[in-house]
Amino acid sequence: METGCAAVLPSGGGGTRIKMNEKALRILEYPKIREMLVACAGSFPGRQKCQALLPSQDLQGAQRMQTETADALRRIYEKGSVSFSGVKDMRADIARLQIGGSLSITELLDVAKLLETAARVKSWEDKPSEKKPEPAVVEEGAAHWTKNRQMAAGEAGAGAGRRESGEEADQPEKDSLTELFCGLEPVPSLVREIRRCILSEDEIADDASVNLRRIRRQISLSEERIHSQLQQMVNGPARAFLQDAVITQRDGRYCLPVRSEYRSQVPGMIHDQSASGQTIFVEPMAVVKLNNDIRTLEAEEKKEIEKILQELSEKAAEQSDALISDIQILSELDFIFARAVLAKKMNATQPDFNEQGIVDIRGARHPLIDRRRVVPVDIRLGEDFDQLVISGPNTGGKTVSLKTIGLLEIMGLSGLHIPAKEHSRLSMFTEIYADIGDEQSIEQSLSTFSSHMTNIVSFWKAADEKSLVLFDELGAGTDPEEGAALAISILAHLHSRGIRTVATTHYSEVKIYALSTDGVENACCEFDVATLRPTYRLLIGVPGKSNAFAISKRLGLPDEIIEDAKGRIADEQESFESVISDLESRRVSMEKAESAMTKDQAEIRRLRRSLEEQEKKLAESKDKILEKARQQAADLLRDTKQYADETIRAFNKMSGNAISARDMERRRTALRGKMDEMEASRKKEKEKTPHKAVDARKLQVGDSVKVLSLNLKGIVRSLPDKSGNLDVQMGILHSVVNVKDIELLDEVSIKGPSYEHTSTGRVRISKSASVSPEINLLGMTVDEAVSVLDKYLDDAAIAHLDEVRVVHGKGTGALRAGVQNFLRKNKHVQSYRLGEYGEGDAGVTIVKLK
Repeated sequence: METGCAAVLPSGGGGTRIKMNEKALRILEYPKIREMLVACAGSFPGRQKCQALLPSQDLQGAQRMQTETADALRRIYEKGSVSFSGVKDMRADIARLQIGGSLSITELLDVAKLLETAARVKSWEDKPSEKKPEPAVVEEGAAHWTKNRQMAAGEAGAGAGRRESGEEADQPEKDSLTELFCGLEPVPSLVREIRRCILSEDEIADDASVNLRRIRRQISLSEERIHSQLQQMVNGPARAFLQDAVITQRDGRYCLPVRSEYRSQVPGMIHDQSASGQTIFVEPMAVVKLNNDIRTLEAEEKKEIEKILQELSEKAAEQSDALISDIQILSELDFIFARAVLAKKMNATQPDFNEQGIVDIRGARHPLIDRRRVVPVDIRLGEDFDQLVISGPNTGGKTVSLKTIGLLEIMGLSGLHIPAKEHSRLSMFTEIYADIGDEQSIEQSLSTFSSHMTNIVSFWKAADEKSLVLFDELGAGTDPEEGAALAISILAHLHSRGIRTVATTHYSEVKIYALSTDGVENACCEFDVATLRPTYRLLIGVPGKSNAFAISKRLGLPDEIIEDAKGRIADEQESFESVISDLESRRVSMEKAESAMTKDQAEIRRLRRSLEEQEKKLAESKDKILEKARQQAADLLRDTKQYADETIRAFNKMSGNAISARDMERRRTALRGKMDEMEASRKKEKEKTPHKAVDARKLQVGDSVKVLSLNLKGIVRSLPDKSGNLDVQMGILHSVVNVKDIELLDEVSIKGPSYEHTSTGRVRISKSASVSPEINLLGMTVDEAVSVLDKYLDDAAIAHLDEVRVVHGKGTGALRAGVQNFLRKNKHVQSYRLGEYGEGDAGVTIVKLK
């Protein structure tokens, strides 16, 4: 056994079990969930545990089982699946061993398989986790597992830090299953001995004992002598008396097939004859003794095998405690991993439990409905209200919602993960009562109403504040007025007793009761009036309409009947239905407004990020320009000092040496030329800096300016405000700058459309007045786009645009490829690139013009 692991036997799983009323389990279809769980188990004892699974009635038991399921699911995601197929419930056989009994070959092989399974499971637990990529589509269950794994990784990192400091060295990470895995005892020595002695269910190895090898060797030698003697008879004179020249066996003794008429010619013992009587099978006297010897040796072989099995059984009996422990642990692990496998198949998550009667299931899916078709619903109960009244049309999902809350409660209390979003909350209910469906009994002469009332009476006597009660169509099956009154009365009394209740109804009176009673809330299954179909969404806080008229119309009922029916509805009822319709329409409008607002907020966040990135780039560009200017000034100063020093050294040298006037003049001329170059360079750099302030009052829209901090040319798009800030369009870049940061250019201001006369006397409008820095090619073919883009680039070049933005979209990439192929050859294009994040990404190409 590994260091740090204590042998532990499972407690039986899940604490105290409740014998929840079988009727509720059956109505909520819990047995089908158990059947799905049984199919996930790998051993017979594990399947038995799955079949007997019932909800827990104590919080600690339910939470412990949920933790076990979560830990097993984490292992499956990290290490893959594990098999428990070699586990059998051998406790009765092991009890026989403990009182000195012996096991058969098959039973000993089962012992070996059990121990081999224990070894395989233990080694699976010890192997390192497989590095799997994170799920591409983060589903709820996978995301929950990923979060747990990240938390575990964080804890492991903390443990590593402790180990570096010398604390808790070599201590493996533990969870709820660690002790179970550590408690497995494979007993490899016993497995090796069983496998050495037993080759199969029908064969014991010759090497099982020295005596068995000797006996089998003697049997083999005796058989060879018998065959030799009988072969001599077959090939000798006796051949004429034989039906066939073969050696056969009868009752385990070697014989010859002799013709019946030659019986006296072959002395020996007759063991059998053919059906026709023409052939008799004779054991010749010459081999009788040898056959007897073989029979004696076979008896000895049987006794020796029994002795070997007894010795193996004794060795197994010495490990009886380990065997019983392995059976219990492996059965429990199989049970736990079956729950994890089911959770993986359902994409289920671990719920949170409370004892305050609060249920908050988000994105709940009924586990028996195809995941591709089921519509997730959000169900709340017990926090702001303890009763929920669900209304809406038939086939709209009311009963499914009712069953979902009951079934997920039972699954959670049974230690099963639930198909819902993570951190959904379940309450610790000790009993669930469900009156769902029509269970009228002809034998008991019970009508539908009587059947429902019988159930309600039984609930009434047994339910308490720790119960959950589910009613489907409460008060149905009788006079509507009386049924509605009974339904309200039943709900009111349950409400007064603090019993959590969910009921479905078509009665308007019950909806009004929910609207007017504190602690009671309406809900409805949404119905799309436009398509006349249910959406199966559960909306809490809004009463639902039955929509009988709309459904009837969709099913083909004539309009005149529907109109006549509408005229027979009481004014009060019609008014109430109108209020519900108004509430519904307002809800839909609010949802649309909320959706639009969410999109707007997302767009605002995107634009804000884009603006922040642009500001960051501008700041970086400004810093680079200033740094470059500082560097150039430092270089100029250094060069000036260097040449000044050289001049002084030259004159000092010339003053101390006889030098011709011609040499001095040559040196002076070279120095003057260098100084002239430096001065020209200085003037050129000076031209790049503002040499005169811009009068804000003289600026006009369309003036060409240079933004000094960015070293970019642009066009004034607005006059300066009180602070001196104005809008400047620099190619595709639009920015607000201060008047102190700009310089007027000598280029002609673009104040509006300018005109020039052509040779024909016609007036041509200047392109620079109307060219946009962006062109949109979406929806065009490549040929159309290239033609439009060619003309646009000509116009942009005439307008002196430095950079333009070509919008072609992502799509299949064909339009983008065609556009860039054209840009590669165009005479106006200096370079181009795909847009970056915030510029349009791969759907835009930024073109820099010459």
